[in-house]
Amino acid sequence: MGSNSKIEKDIILFDGVCNLCNGAVNFVIDRDEKGQFRFAALQSEFAKEKLSGTTIDSDKLDTIVLLQSDGSVKSKSSAALHIARKLNGLWPALYLFIILPKFFRDWVYNIVARNRYRWFGRTDQCRMPSPELTKRFILDA
Repeated sequence: MGSNSKIEKDIILFDGVCNLCNGAVNFVIDRDEKGQFRFAALQSEFAKEKLSGTTIDSDKLDTIVLLQSDGSVKSKSSAALHIARKLNGLWPALYLFIILPKFFRDWVYNIVARNRYRWFGRTDQCRMPSPELTKRFILDA
């Protein structure tokens, strides 16, 4: 990971102005009863710092990134499947799709990513969490 500092919980980096991405964050929050994930916008200085030195360009906002507490970094379909694996309910069953070749999974992911603003819209600013959820978001000072 770009910064050598250890993280305690997995961190999901998402496009903060994308309605689909904000909806996905809400979806995860609702199904993450153990509070295993924290969140930060890809547009944040935190994301730029954490992604420096990786192959992921923090200026390209067409992906979701999962920074895992073990130091590994996942993006696109791999990130989505690793996130689903930790959610409550039947969502971990989606992890079975990890057996599909990454190029195929990411091809499907990229179709949605390229069209997400057109299909789901965008906002003018990053999501601001409610006061009770603020502790789960990493906000730039």
